[in-house]
Amino acid sequence: MSNGRLLWKAFMAENRLFMRTPVAAFFTIGLPVIMLILFVTLFGNDPVIENARTQGQEITTAQFYAPALAVFAAASATYTNIAINLTIRRDDGVLKRVRGTPIPPGIFLAGSVLSGVAIAFVATAIMMWIGWNWYGISLSPGQLPAMIVALLFGTICFSSLGLALASLSKTASGAPAIANATILPMAFISDVFVALGEPPAWLDTLGNVLPLKPFAVAFSEAMSPFRDGFVVEWDRIAVMVVWTVVGAVVTAKFFRWEPLPGASGSRRRRRSEVSA
Repeated sequence: MSNGRLLWKAFMAENRLFMRTPVAAFFTIGLPVIMLILFVTLFGNDPVIENARTQGQEITTAQFYAPALAVFAAASATYTNIAINLTIRRDDGVLKRVRGTPIPPGIFLAGSVLSGVAIAFVATAIMMWIGWNWYGISLSPGQLPAMIVALLFGTICFSSLGLALASLSKTASGAPAIANATILPMAFISDVFVALGEPPAWLDTLGNVLPLKPFAVAFSEAMSPFRDGFVVEWDRIAVMVVWTVVGAVVTAKFFRWEPLPGASGSRRRRRSEVSA
């Protein structure tokens, strides 16, 4: 069987696993949609928000939060889901068994990444559809290529970081805590949950250096109502490329296919062997 066919099978298997996990689907797709609805309901949809991301120009609440929460959903679909799923499978011995099958390990990981990217695109499309149909956000066909470029670089970046987190997390029980403890604070300082007007200089610098704000800004600017056509924030893309390389280096150096002694999955297996 060709590598292309193996990759397709791995990709489809990952998608089926995602759809069979309602909790993951809710937190990846449902929760950002609920947050968009709540924010627009609580704050109204008048053109009142203005901050550095919009270059001092007023936009509606939905125009601000739809792309921001779409980016958050995309990051969750890649960074959080990939890290948690891979660490669980490693501790349960699934990754170890994969190495004994005909599928190349790289193809297996590529299937996980492609599935995360595809889910991120679906979550983003849902968010854009709701924002456009329900709240009248500005979105023109000429902006779609730039939006796709920003989304592609962003999802690849957070997929790489998800693999890195899976590499560094010692057990499956620690992966969700680390993922949430990193992505949620980033969201608060990256103009995702809160429209930061004039934050302290150090906080603004930190947000610009970390990958989530460049992702949010690049995607939001690509669909800005004040800009038309193919507009790509290449300086923001460059930040995401750097983090992609960092994640790839960490993954190449530390990724493990076997659980550490004492990991939750190995403990369960030992108990089963003893009881047998």
